[in-house]
Amino acid sequence: MSEHTGPIAPLDASRVDVWDLETDVAVVGLGIAGTCAAISASEAGAHVMAFERAGGPGGTSALSGGLIYLGGGTPIQEALGFHDTPENMERFLLAACGPDADADKVRAYCEGSVAHYHWLVDHGVPFKAEFCDEPNREPVTDAGLCFSGGEDSWPFNGIADVVPRGHHPEFPDTAGGFIMERLGAALAATAVQVHTDARVERLVVDEDRVVGSIVRLDGRDVTVRAHGGVVLAAGGFIFNEDMVAEHCPDAGRPFPAWRVGQDNDDGRGIRLGWGAGAASTRMGSFECALPIGPPHRMARNILVGRDGRRFINEDTYTGRIGHEALAGRGGDIFMIVSEDTFEVNFVGMRIQWAAETPEELAADIGVPPDALAETIAAYNAGAERGEDPEWHKEPEFLVPLRPPLGAIDLRVESKAIYATFTLGGLTTDPASRVLDAQGAPVPGLYAAGRTTAGIAAHGYVSGISLGDGSFFGRMAGESAARSR
Repeated sequence: MSEHTGPIAPLDASRVDVWDLETDVAVVGLGIAGTCAAISASEAGAHVMAFERAGGPGGTSALSGGLIYLGGGTPIQEALGFHDTPENMERFLLAACGPDADADKVRAYCEGSVAHYHWLVDHGVPFKAEFCDEPNREPVTDAGLCFSGGEDSWPFNGIADVVPRGHHPEFPDTAGGFIMERLGAALAATAVQVHTDARVERLVVDEDRVVGSIVRLDGRDVTVRAHGGVVLAAGGFIFNEDMVAEHCPDAGRPFPAWRVGQDNDDGRGIRLGWGAGAASTRMGSFECALPIGPPHRMARNILVGRDGRRFINEDTYTGRIGHEALAGRGGDIFMIVSEDTFEVNFVGMRIQWAAETPEELAADIGVPPDALAETIAAYNAGAERGEDPEWHKEPEFLVPLRPPLGAIDLRVESKAIYATFTLGGLTTDPASRVLDAQGAPVPGLYAAGRTTAGIAAHGYVSGISLGDGSFFGRMAGESAARSR
């Protein structure tokens, strides 16, 4: 354990001579989780101070694509003819975000999803009743709904009714900045006092209760008394290479060039929580996106590992593909295409090798010739029948691969896009209270967003970070306000 990875020890309140600032609720971080926490705490009647380390609110949320995972029968789903229920949404999320997804959090999120949709709309985030049929990425238009987690592919289409839940704000293409602009305006309409360029150095505890923090503000350490509690919403730890190496090595071996986040995703919020006695969960979990499409027609091709065998259904969620490719195959995979199925995707993937036979192509890319030939023969035989008995790819993507064949280099060493971020963090309950190793709440401490282990456990769906960050951020703010 290095000085950059361990707990940050709190200061005992007996050593505070004077409190420079006093508030009911102190919020650390103003990405979507912290912003929603501050708004909800203020609207619950609490006096709130928010401390953002950067020069302004937004955080990693502002850099995101802007999908928010919502369901259970939102107005957009209903208007577009998609029938969903909280129970159906729950079945899907437990499977897609598992194994070991927090069932209590998943249920709370699904049961509260429609109300949360309305809360977001009421706070300035609009959605348009238009469906985008290009999955796994935010629409390039301002369309309001898309598939964003493999809901329409195996195995999930056999677990829950197929319903899209990727809600995209009424803004073209990447909308994270737009969401944070709108929520920032909602925050500005409250009485919350926002301090930027403010880094929380330590928490302050009185016996076992968190009662405040020490904040580096305007070049000096300022003591902040928080009567209701402190909300930690300071991001994950993908930009702390020491923490990644210690807790989540699969996300950084070799360390991908594409880290999703910003410099302040350095684990500080987690370390502050540890110092106050908080437990953490699933610190080795991470998400890894490997963009195959758009267009989704690229799913007509096949993916093989170093053994020359397929390892997943190519029409599934690209985050599921990326995670299996990196964690399960060491980032050592290839896409096999034919002249009829290849096209340049939105990140510009190109064919690196071409050959007339599977055996020749295998020799070029360094996989066993017999294995690749058998893989392609079996795949083609099934595709001719409209079946994929091995991986259950949907019939519309089953096209025999005929010579000439090509291979796209998707090895991590070739600088293919393996976009990773961490999923583990502080252990919290559905009320966003931080828990200790025995499962008891740490008095006065709340958390939300990537500082916590949220809904996504070992699996992921696009939009769940903004979804559970905003939802459980609200819960954190309300819980802290009630404790004042």
